[in-house]
Amino acid sequence: MTSDSTAAGQIGAHGADTWSAVAVLGDETRRRLLEFVRLARRPVTREEASAALGITRKLAAFHLDKLVAAGLLQARHGGHGPRRVGRAPKVYEPAARTVTLSLPARRHELLASLLAQAATAQRPQESARDASVRIARARGEALGEAAGDADLTGFLISFGFEPAEEAPGRTVLHNCPFHPVAAQAPQLVCAMNHAFLCGYLAASRERETVAVLAPRPGACCVELRTGAAAAAPEQEEPATAAAEQESADAEPPGTGAVCRRDTSV
Repeated sequence: MTSDSTAAGQIGAHGADTWSAVAVLGDETRRRLLEFVRLARRPVTREEASAALGITRKLAAFHLDKLVAAGLLQARHGGHGPRRVGRAPKVYEPAARTVTLSLPARRHELLASLLAQAATAQRPQESARDASVRIARARGEALGEAAGDADLTGFLISFGFEPAEEAPGRTVLHNCPFHPVAAQAPQLVCAMNHAFLCGYLAASRERETVAVLAPRPGACCVELRTGAAAAAPEQEEPATAAAEQESADAEPPGTGAVCRRDTSV
């Protein structure tokens, strides 16, 4: 289930209810029942489900109710099948929720949402990249304001960043939730990721922590620094013009850049 907020009972970047739904679908009969109900495009009775799969009504009811408990189906009384004890038969329909699970965690729905908002809210004379970065920072600020005193590490885990303190005051984010899109367009996506985290830090209570663009292989392009470690490192100059171009193509702009308050949002 996708969401910009940290769900109660969260396990890593996925809520406990997501893992429960995946566990329920480990049974082949339940997967077939879910597919049958979804493809029916109408409420389905237990009798119809049992006939479609060639199983008993009692077994169909058991598995259908498990799918309801996991939030994958919804049930109500009101079908047109045979009545039992004077009540309208129980019918099943697909639930409205979306279940998403990826390992390692990916947040492509967040990236798509930011890009869509940027495309529709681009200002006159503003580039598409600048609009995307502005919107990403604003979304981070909104989440930071809503977080209040919430733990920063919990926020990072909920978005799939896999944070780990590698040195005093230095937290490396070992997973990029926007990969592989970030690898395809680092100039855009890494800048948005940086702005998103900067916005969150600026609006939350984490005043002593800054987000720094520090790309490294196999990890997020941003790391967090606190205290003395928050000073931005000096950026080395490429030895040649060719090396400068190669570096520009491989890394996001402003490597080593730290958060600055954007008052234009």
